[in-house]
Amino acid sequence: MRAWWQDLTDLVLPAECGGCGRPRTVLCPECRAALSGAAPRRVRPDPVPRGLPVVHAAAPYEDEVRAALLAHKERGVLTLATPLGTALAGAVRAALGHPRLPAPLPRGAGSDGPLGRPPGGKDGPSVTGGGRGPVLLVPVPSSRRSVRARGHDPARRIALAAAGELRRAGAPVRVLAVLRQRRVVADQAGLNSRQRLSNLAGALEVATGGGRLLAGAGAVVLVDDLMTTGASLAEAARAVRVAMTDAEAYGTEPGEATGERIRRRAGKRMTEATEECEDRKPAAPEWTDRSGAGVLIRAAVVAASPDGFEINRN
Repeated sequence: MRAWWQDLTDLVLPAECGGCGRPRTVLCPECRAALSGAAPRRVRPDPVPRGLPVVHAAAPYEDEVRAALLAHKERGVLTLATPLGTALAGAVRAALGHPRLPAPLPRGAGSDGPLGRPPGGKDGPSVTGGGRGPVLLVPVPSSRRSVRARGHDPARRIALAAAGELRRAGAPVRVLAVLRQRRVVADQAGLNSRQRLSNLAGALEVATGGGRLLAGAGAVVLVDDLMTTGASLAEAARAVRVAMTDAEAYGTEPGEATGERIRRRAGKRMTEATEECEDRKPAAPEWTDRSGAGVLIRAAVVAASPDGFEINRN
């Protein structure tokens, strides 16, 4: 009911810019340019949590961009989902190596790969993995408590807006909200990178049957509104890999570790990797980050901490 009432209020009452507060506009031209005016870039937290896929972001999390994201997430300004989704769509394009999507595909053109470019063409490597299906946007879930308090799931709403933007450009993209929390986690506010890794280790899982849908994708892009330490995206990637390969994502055999044992083992290994990786690049080359099922896994966010943009390790 809260979400329905907010939608109605947004239609009836004059809007103000979510970034700077200018009246009678959802997002003014200056704030829209801060959000989507620059080309999305690869970002990386420092330290890099083990298992974090390649991440691209549309804008640094500061000033007008920060204000717009908080207005959407915490104040329920749902009309901001459209410009935020447009920004996320740009990050998805960059994550898959396709900064410019083609015009709508003609009938029968689906064999060229998930974004309409020939596999291995001059615009970048093929994003086709083990499946020939669509690109799946998998939002990082909020807790049920947070969704109830806010009246909506911000990452899912933005993902749906981004998918619509990409489909209008001819890309076969779907949102697959299959991730869920398997246990209660502490509030992340105030936790450092190591504490966040420990807090989230083993916390996510893919809903029953979701692994088959993921394994048939052309590519999987984990999406969120914001990346700070990368802990949430790393845990989401772990859960997706487990679901697609039926194996523990850090090297054990299928069925060897479950439940609390997975949490303890994942937390220990992610913490150890965090301590060791400050002067080391991620082990996976940029275009070989694939699940055991052969599906490419990437991540895209609307915004990332400014430090993530400044670390140039591409």
